[in-house]
Amino acid sequence: MQPPRHRRLVQFAVTLLMTLLSGVAAAQIRVNPDGVNINSQGSTVVFLTFGPVPANRVAAEGCWCGDLIPAAGGIGLACNPATIFGCLPARNDLSRRSGSGAAGFTDIMSIPPSVARRAYQAALTGVASHFFYVRRFVSTIGAPDEFVNVTCRMAGGGARTPFSLTDVRLSFAIDKPILIVEGDVPLPPIKAEISYNGTGRLKGRWEVVLPSEEPPSETDLLTAASLPFEDRPLQRRYTQLSTFNIFLPPDGRYTLEGPEPSRLPVKIKGEYLILLRIEATDDKEGDSNLSVVGAGPAVVHSGAVAGFPLPVLRYYVGGGPNNQLTVSNSTALTALLPEDRATITPGEPVEFRWADSPRGVLYRLEVETADDARPLLTAFFQPGTGIYRAPPWLREKAAGSILRWRIVALDEKGEAAEETTWRWLKFGSSN
Repeated sequence: MQPPRHRRLVQFAVTLLMTLLSGVAAAQIRVNPDGVNINSQGSTVVFLTFGPVPANRVAAEGCWCGDLIPAAGGIGLACNPATIFGCLPARNDLSRRSGSGAAGFTDIMSIPPSVARRAYQAALTGVASHFFYVRRFVSTIGAPDEFVNVTCRMAGGGARTPFSLTDVRLSFAIDKPILIVEGDVPLPPIKAEISYNGTGRLKGRWEVVLPSEEPPSETDLLTAASLPFEDRPLQRRYTQLSTFNIFLPPDGRYTLEGPEPSRLPVKIKGEYLILLRIEATDDKEGDSNLSVVGAGPAVVHSGAVAGFPLPVLRYYVGGGPNNQLTVSNSTALTALLPEDRATITPGEPVEFRWADSPRGVLYRLEVETADDARPLLTAFFQPGTGIYRAPPWLREKAAGSILRWRIVALDEKGEAAEETTWRWLKFGSSN
């Protein structure tokens, strides 16, 4: 029989261990929702909230896999390396701190079609028809890594799947990526071709960015449901053209008509951006409960979440005969910005913009000094690019000289098929 003192020490050690374990369990990161239906035949986007996430933990990669195993040297269940289907691409990682006191972590889980196909093919072999998304959190103070998983149940992408946008394409009624406005013909209609999962209300507005306004950031171009709740009111607003509030059935595709063309402004010379702004709507299948994960008091609605910034549509207003305005139907290669003999103010970036020609399979930007034709910058672009921001060192290489620039369209043989006239520009003095 153990002596009383020894028994008390054992009981104290067990009590201390249980206290420590319960403290670790209480501090473990959770996620809501922890299980979702996903489209087994395409992409899926889901709004997730992790929490509480201590300040000394940083999110690492998020991966999908068919099986979980205990995390070696870590906390929670990690992906079985033999069953990994893929990881969240960096370009789709929209995660950020969120919630009360930044105790939460918002993650937009964008499942690529390739991952869904691999999971579906695995299910055909007889394994379970679900798989897992696992996000790893790394400690900055040397504590073990923590793994948190979400169950992804394969479905058809219909009504029981979170309402999310998987693709958005904006276009004019004519096949031109950039319109050049020069006369009295009205602008053509605008449309948005939208692919989506689930069902819900598509609510939002069309806006236009005027030439004198600061362009939108990548955050401004996200749908509101792709942001933490507290960041949604902070998106920059522009001139409103029209609004919409439409119920989308679980069909997967919808064409949204744009604002009346007569509402598009054309009074100021320069480049205009047309924006599609999508608001967050109620969607039970994609709701995230912040109180469950200790990141806030309420449910966050995330209907119409998207894992990418929405595209923009551009048109350029230039002076035509008698200062009238029209849509140019010309298919010629056209330089847009900077305007001829433009002065670039200190600190202002230099953005070259142009409209493609059907004759070009590759485009070359040439920038050189105007007095002695000394080359300063040459860059090549694929069709459809239409914009290039020059590196900051261009101002230094100019060394006060007046510059000239042009765009050259190259054919299949790499020879010049068409070119714009030279435009001049200079950098303004900081004095």
